[in-house]
This record gives sequence, C-alpha cells and structure tokens, in this order.
Amino acid sequence: MLKYFISGVLCCCWFFVHAQSEPLNLQQKDTTSNKQPYGLRAGVDLSRLALSFLNDDYTGLELVADYRLTQRLYLAGELGNEKRTSQEELTNIDIASSTALYNFTTSGSYLKLGVDLNTYENWYGMNNLIYIGGRYAFSTFSQTVNSSFIYDSNRYWEPNAFAEGIEHNGEYGGLNASWLEVLMGIKAELFANFYLGASVRLGFLISNKEAENFPNLWIPGFNKVTDGSNFGVGYNYSITYFLPLYRKSKKPSRTPASGN
Repeated sequence: MLKYFISGVLCCCWFFVHAQSEPLNLQQKDTTSNKQPYGLRAGVDLSRLALSFLNDDYTGLELVADYRLTQRLYLAGELGNEKRTSQEELTNIDIASSTALYNFTTSGSYLKLGVDLNTYENWYGMNNLIYIGGRYAFSTFSQTVNSSFIYDSNRYWEPNAFAEGIEHNGEYGGLNASWLEVLMGIKAELFANFYLGASVRLGFLISNKEAENFPNLWIPGFNKVTDGSNFGVGYNYSITYFLPLYRKSKKPSRTPASGN
C-alpha cells in the first residue's frame, strides 16, 4: 500500500514540475467577433410618391436598391418611370402677362447603375451610411406636344399674343438619353432594418437623341434640360428595408504603432 502511495506522490510532483516549466499566457483571448451584416437593401423614393399625390401634372415611381460588396463599397441602382406635363413661357415687355410658347408631356422610364462608397465609421452594431457615389444612367421616353405657338413679327392678327402653331404638334417617340451622375447622400436606420435616406445628384448628359422638330426639354430621371448646358440636378428621399443574407468579420483598422 505504501508503494502505491509513494508512486502517486511522485506522479503528482512530476506533473507539477512539468506544468511550471511551460510559460504562462497571461493575455486573454478575445472570443467575441464583430461581425457585420451583408445583404440587400431595397425600397422606394418618397419624393416622387409625394409629388404624384400633390401635383396633377406629374406621375412617378422610383425603386431604389443597394447590395453591400465590402466593408465600405456598395453596388447601387435606381429604376423608375415618370410622366410629366410641362409648359415653357416667354415674358415680353409688350405683353402684360407671360405667354406659353408650348405645352408638352414627357413619359418614359430610366435605369441608373453604379456604386456607393461609405465614408462613415459606424459604432459597434450600427450600419448607417454617409456616402459618395457615381451612376451611369439611361432613359427611353416619348414627348407629346399638346400646344405650341409661333412668333409673328407683323402682329397684325395677334397684336397681343403669339399665333397658334399646329405644324409641330403631336407625339415624338423613340427618344433616349444617357448621362453620368455623381451624388452625395445619407442612410440612417430608423428602427430594425428600416432606413431613411436622402441624396443630391449632379448629372452630365453624354447622349441626347431628340426629335427633328422638338428638343428634349425634360428627361425622365434627369429632370429639366437647360439650354446651352449638359448639366442637370436631381434628388431623392427614400425608405428602404435591409435584408441581411450573411455576416462577415470586420477588418481591424490599421493604427501606427506607438514608439517609446
């Protein structure tokens, strides 16, 4: 019996000495992982819905979406359809009130595709965006000239107005335009996976197919075309829902090592 007791004591001593010979790791391992959600965010533009409700001369709908590719980069796009009746007026010192040169209706669809780059450093658990981006946009549409007027220098029959012109009235189809767009915007989470967004956009026309007798004065997705300029300005206000598909660990930020 004594033999077994002595053997047990010797084994315990051996394990104790062996354990003391190995270095102790006093640095605790971080078992938590900051995994960020990746997925699809989709919704609608609220401004076009509101304008459709408030303005009888406008009907529009725009669907917006983005897909997270990396920690900061998103594939993004917009798909929309717009119909608007506009009127161009001319004010003359000889006429008491402004005179409508022409009244026209533009109707068509557009598609915008590009990327957004998030410049905002989120806190843990947040997924908000303050971003800059770019789009390539293409629109197909038609224009209907509802009424037009021509200038008569004699003013014999119409001394206080313009004579009505009918030769250019009618519908012009098969029109299209393309442009590049730069934008800045924000997307903030209101509550669980629902985001409210806003953006301002500056577009530059790179192609513009017009009718032979009537210019493109308003382009769906681009807005008003200014005479002598290829630039246009737009905006949107969106409500979107984020559908997380998978999660990825956040890459640690690189900070320079401090010297002694």
